[in-house]
Amino acid sequence: MSIVKIMPCLDMKNGRVVKGIHFVELKDAGDPVESAAYYQKEGADELAMLDIAATLEDRKTRLEWVKNVSAVIDIPLTVGGGISTLEDIEMVLEAGADKISMNSAAVKDPELVRRAAERFGAEKVTVAVDARRNREMPSGFELVVSGGTNPVGQDAVAWAKQCQELGAGAILPTSMDGDGTQAGYDLEFTRAISDAVDLPVIASGGAGSLEHFYDGAVKGGAQILLAASVFHYRILGIRQVKEYLREKGLQVNL
Repeated sequence: MSIVKIMPCLDMKNGRVVKGIHFVELKDAGDPVESAAYYQKEGADELAMLDIAATLEDRKTRLEWVKNVSAVIDIPLTVGGGISTLEDIEMVLEAGADKISMNSAAVKDPELVRRAAERFGAEKVTVAVDARRNREMPSGFELVVSGGTNPVGQDAVAWAKQCQELGAGAILPTSMDGDGTQAGYDLEFTRAISDAVDLPVIASGGAGSLEHFYDGAVKGGAQILLAASVFHYRILGIRQVKEYLREKGLQVNL
């Protein structure tokens, strides 16, 4: 089994880290620069920073946030939110991101994924796949965009497969049903995606206990385990999670 990585996530709004439940009811969760430095020291393998209001507010990712956070870490930084053109990607990478994550823009223009992978390399392109349960979809999961506000009538798992064909380097599935609940990753959704693609899958949405991280890797098939609330509110520490996973027989970098 490959090495399992831990990826804290900074959801950003108005220059602060925020966290909500089901993408709403946002609360302040700290300063992004302080948080980033702390997580690297704690042993994070990678870091995600998502400008969660960019698409809804019809604006680009705030580049100063990227510059400030990337200046205090040397672990890989994935930045998402409001990225809709190759020029956006170039600016975000130049500001210090190692990878970008796109969602709504990729759904609107799938060829953007191909163009981005060809220009910048597949390893720099992550596609975030937000979904909610819908029995009318073949997989049982419907794709949603615009920060979880807009269902698009498309099967989420089929879309993940298409993203792999288009050249994406990783898939970041988030279940709207699990986000921020600390009730555990949506293992059914995560496994459906990891079974459908040969890319690294980043489990996201709902981690709240040590067991949830283990289940995300073993039952969900994810190589990277993303979490926010549980780290922001110091419910669990990154080292604590890694030591637990190693005790359970998984490979981690301590």
